[in-house]
Amino acid sequence: MRLLPIVLLALILVACSGSRGPGPVSGYTPEERDGAPHPSRIPDLSRIPEPVPRVEPMSRYGNPESYVVFGRRYTTLDSAQGYRERGVASWYGTKFHGRRTSSGEPYDMFAMTAAHTSLPLPTYVRVTNLENGRSVVVRVNDRGPFVDNRIIDLSYAAAHRIGMLDRGTARVEVKALTPEPSGPNVIQAGWVEPSPPAGPSESGLAGPVFLQVGAFSSRVNAEQLRDRLHARLDLVAVLESRQDDTTLYRVRVGPLSDVRSKRDTVRILQSMGLGDYRVVAD
Repeated sequence: MRLLPIVLLALILVACSGSRGPGPVSGYTPEERDGAPHPSRIPDLSRIPEPVPRVEPMSRYGNPESYVVFGRRYTTLDSAQGYRERGVASWYGTKFHGRRTSSGEPYDMFAMTAAHTSLPLPTYVRVTNLENGRSVVVRVNDRGPFVDNRIIDLSYAAAHRIGMLDRGTARVEVKALTPEPSGPNVIQAGWVEPSPPAGPSESGLAGPVFLQVGAFSSRVNAEQLRDRLHARLDLVAVLESRQDDTTLYRVRVGPLSDVRSKRDTVRILQSMGLGDYRVVAD
């Protein structure tokens, strides 16, 4: 009976990740091929911020000791510390957009994410295109690519950032970025608020509230997170405050005046891998 969860996990990995497409193809239909989105649906990719490495809990479902896909066994690393590798990168797009990744999050081809066969989920890495020197920081939250000569699958947005969309693949260097649990930049991690109870109280909140996504000692890091949030949300601000001779830069979303707007905002934060937040009243 203990084999059943492993078999199910392998099936999920295949269904979620699969064999990534090599890049853009003509005549794409969602049922058949992977490819690029329609030009009318592409946002301004130059404005999509790169994620700021931070300590996160390990994915419950994306980190088995090993798993089998297409008859080949892959082993998951215990840690990304010191990981550095060169090889071929590919990218994946419309066919997987919105589908569940191996970490359980929905895949967003317009976010700076990636898939890797062995790095812990999540892991932050810097991917450098060795052919043009361009680089991007991505958050690894999926498994793949399950092709012999490829080491990482980038999201559509990340592939655009390093100039590899047209060719579909590129020679890259992948280097893990491992923040310290009590590093100097992230001062306060949030907490996940339980969903409010159903019932008449859902007609509104007692008053406007804010969702604090993080607090930093570095203004640059706070502004990077603010810019990342601005790609999906409107009411985002960085507030400066003093605490025990330390200047903190708090990133907040809001004000949110009703339960529906709060829940919609929480769903967006979770889809971006920012499920740790704190509810505050100004």
